[in-house]
Amino acid sequence: MLKFSYCNATDLNQALVQCRFAGSFGPLSSRRRSPRAAVSCSRSNLTPIQAVLSCQQQVGSDPVESELGSLADRLRLGGLTEDGLSYKEKFIIRCYEVGINKTATIETIANLLQEVGGNHAQSVGFSRDGFATSPTMRKLHLIWVTARMHIEVYKYPAWSDVIEIETWCQNEGRIGTRRDWILKDVATGEVIGRATSKWVMMNEDTRRLQKVSDDVKEEYLVFCPREPRLAFPEENNKSLKKISKLEDPVQYSRLGLMPRRADLDMNQHVNNVTYIGWVLESMPEEIIDTHELQTITLDYRRECQRDDVVDSLTGPELVEGSKIHGTNGSATAITREDDLDCHQFLHLLRLSSDGQEINRGRTEWRKKPT
Repeated sequence: MLKFSYCNATDLNQALVQCRFAGSFGPLSSRRRSPRAAVSCSRSNLTPIQAVLSCQQQVGSDPVESELGSLADRLRLGGLTEDGLSYKEKFIIRCYEVGINKTATIETIANLLQEVGGNHAQSVGFSRDGFATSPTMRKLHLIWVTARMHIEVYKYPAWSDVIEIETWCQNEGRIGTRRDWILKDVATGEVIGRATSKWVMMNEDTRRLQKVSDDVKEEYLVFCPREPRLAFPEENNKSLKKISKLEDPVQYSRLGLMPRRADLDMNQHVNNVTYIGWVLESMPEEIIDTHELQTITLDYRRECQRDDVVDSLTGPELVEGSKIHGTNGSATAITREDDLDCHQFLHLLRLSSDGQEINRGRTEWRKKPT
């Protein structure tokens, strides 16, 4: 059994959390441990977060896994910020990550958000085996699943552009946790995108949602900002807007979509990024050809399994100040008084078999730059 002599921190509760963290797992978590009589993580000049990481680094781990982990850590262009409360990583946009416009697709952006979130979790010692799961979560067979995702892209990076993504997480009460992101163009320092998400816990055996216990909360709160930090601090921002359900009849649809094997993730269900592609499948071609996606919000209602067949439905969203011109009711006939180049749509993903709702979404599109 691991024993710790003492762990200097700002208060007793945090000290207990820190020592418990270090005793449970290290930065390169392993199933096998070498027994150690005592480990001291007292550093008078360290912040509480640095003290936790210092504790973790002193605990032994499997040499093979450590070597693999350290190689990945050296090659990865990212790491914790100085205060340990957020994580930044740089990415080069690859040729296979861009679309017909020679810029990164929205799926690429979403995948990078997921990647940097996972790397953040690994950097503070969370497991590779269960995608950012803590020791208590693994013990109770709990996993994180996406409940809501909101992404705004102000400028899409092109092939070979270098972007930097910063991420951090924070408490969302009993229902789960929140993760935010800021995207920047490294060459200019310009903020090119922001995103926020909500995650809830699911029992991987029963596939039922579960409240976040105090034990689990303690394990990740130590790495969260003490004061709320929001990627979208503006009042009444779009990330908070409720999504109305799209009702039949709809103008645009793509029926019979089937998950590929490659769409399944390590949690044995369709990965949340796949839903974005399904939503876009039913977008009208006249919008895809002339506009680019500016904002996407998705509410995840139920998980999708390998054998499910999905219908993607899309219809224009009428907002205040909107008018429909013409008689054919097409999406291209919708204009807004204040912005003739902007279009908004509602989306619904449902099971083909019984119509159960899987996902509802909203997208906003702007005219492609010339």
